Amino acid sequence: MTDEDLRGALILQRGGLPRMGGERIRLLRAIGDQGSISGAARAVGLSYKAAWDAVAAMNNLFATPLVRAAPGGRAGGGATITPAGERVIATFAAVEDGLARVVNALEAGLGGPDTSLNPLWSLFMKTSTRNVYRCTVTKVTEGAVSAEVTMDLADGQTLTATITERSAEDLGLAPGTEVFALIKSSFVILAAGDAPGRMSVRNRLTGSVASRQDGAVNSEIVLDLGGGKTMAAIITLESARELNLQPGDRATALVKASHVILAMP
Repeated sequence: MTDEDLRGALILQRGGLPRMGGERIRLLRAIGDQGSISGAARAVGLSYKAAWDAVAAMNNLFATPLVRAAPGGRAGGGATITPAGERVIATFAAVEDGLARVVNALEAGLGGPDTSLNPLWSLFMKTSTRNVYRCTVTKVTEGAVSAEVTMDLADGQTLTATITERSAEDLGLAPGTEVFALIKSSFVILAAGDAPGRMSVRNRLTGSVASRQDGAVNSEIVLDLGGGKTMAAIITLESARELNLQPGDRATALVKASHVILAMP
């Protein structure tokens, strides 16, 4: 398995208790090998207190203790893995192995590892940015300091990002490369109609208002850009009232190229 291969991570949790994942399983294995929590803590790179807290959390997570330990300070106190702990270690390993097979099957079914941007990464990516688009790079214009990246978005509409030349090199951007473009909703400026007047904003994406939700201070307006793509904009309530955009109205989203962030897995 290479660093580029997709991997799954298993996390267990009961109710509101702390989660249990691979790091704690490694601690359990180390306790079994070392015969003490202090020795296991050193083996896995944890502080003594952190290891003790993890053991307490694991014992609370399951119906019967996974570790039996006698506190003896940093230099003493033995610890053993209970039969329940041994079963958890074995079961966790078996489930992780099964998860790896499932992930491999999903990867193959959604396009396989040969695609430039794995489709499964799209399912698991989390970001606080409201507008995230999977795009294909159509042109990269290099400059002395910055690079201008043009991407195909949807229904013939394009998106342009200005990033540093170093970032473009690190991402390996070239025509045909698939990337994620991220735009904060607060960076989106709205104009009524399809053809706003002359302005320096590079990205002008036209669409129909899909929804409008007014709050006490701001309004969220979502445009349908076509091709299944939407763009959310957060503007002041006063601006929303002045524009008076309603569902079905035509509008244009304006986004500075420097406000478009590019990401790759």
